[in-house]
This record gives sequence, structure tokens and C-alpha cells, in this order.
Amino acid sequence: MPSRIYDCLDPTARVEGIQAAAESVRAGQCVVLPTDTVYGIGADAFNPDAVAKLLATKRRGPDMPVPVLVGSWTTIQGLVREFTDTAKTLVEAFWPGGLSIVVPEAPSLPWNLGDTRGTVLLRMPLQPVAIELLQETGPMAVSSANISGEAPPVSALGARNQFGEAVPVYLDGGTSEVGTPSTIIDISGPAPVVLREGAVPTERIGEVLGIDPAELRRS
Repeated sequence: MPSRIYDCLDPTARVEGIQAAAESVRAGQCVVLPTDTVYGIGADAFNPDAVAKLLATKRRGPDMPVPVLVGSWTTIQGLVREFTDTAKTLVEAFWPGGLSIVVPEAPSLPWNLGDTRGTVLLRMPLQPVAIELLQETGPMAVSSANISGEAPPVSALGARNQFGEAVPVYLDGGTSEVGTPSTIIDISGPAPVVLREGAVPTERIGEVLGIDPAELRRS
């Protein structure tokens, strides 16, 4: 079947689109979904073949592990080795929103997200269509919906222009409001470090954690 864009701003098409996307994810396919930052390409986080298909569609190797999106605060607790006070503080302050958190993953999780070195990058997006899909499917491996080296799209059509028929379902939730990738903070080591500045200012993270932003930028 040819790929299809579902207009999720229309209530009827939204129900149909979420159902089609959830079925595709369960079948090991990739889907394109809106997030608050940019559009993402997603697959079942616990299906290694689906994650490999996601990387192949993006033309990217496993050296850059795929982030995982969750649909609720509580989901993170089953995915991490320990839900630390720092993680709890960041989740309560910035989720749902544009902050991705690198944490030690729970041991023996049945996934293969790439060369993670025992960590996982987690985020809960501030986007109702994405949340709705994630609550249907559970945690999804999601990366920006672009061919590696191309600009991340802020619309479903922009993603389709890059992936075409390689992805069966595109959920159109309108233009991504932020248009900037998430900020990434690594709290898996002895001190928090901002790995990528993006949608959430490092200064704001410093305020919440009570840490000088200059310290957060030191790798």
C-alpha cells in the first residue's frame, strides 16, 4: 500500500491515523510523528529489526544511538537503572518538553538502540498527537525525521519529501512549534553535562538543578 499522510488536526482523521500508526509500529514498521521540537521517525523501541529499519531509512549507523520517547512520567521508572533525585527534578521541571535526559538504562532490557554504552536517552514530548500514539504503543525509538545530513523537518510533508514510500504512515500534527531539536543533558556520570544545547536553555537547567550553567557545559 502507498504511504499516507493523516491530518491529525481533523478529529476523525486523527483517530484513524493514530490507529494506523499504532498498527504499523506493532508490525515492525517505521512511522513519522509530530513532536514539539521537530518531526520524528519512530519505531517500537523493543523491536531490534524495527530500530535497524529506522536507522537504514535515515541512512545512519548505530554509532549514534536512537533516543526513546515516552508517553508519561511513570514510564521512565521501568527503563532506568535508578530513578535518581536529579532525574526526578529534571522530569518534573521539563517534561513534557524539549529536554532529553541520558541515564543508565535498566539492566537486561530487550532492545538494541545502537552503541549506547549502557545508557539511554529519554524524552517526553509536549505534543498531544505524539503522546496519544506513545500511550498506544509504549516507548518508541524516535529520531529526527530526516536523511542523515539533511535538515530536520518541521512538517509531515517535509518528512515525506525525504522518506517518501519508505515510511507507510505520516501523522500530520501541524508545524512543530519549537523547530529546534531538544537539549540533551547527560546525568549518567558523576556530574550533569549538557551534550547539546537546543530547545531548553542551559541557564534554565542550571536554575532548576542549582548548578552554574558554565559547569553544565564542561565535558
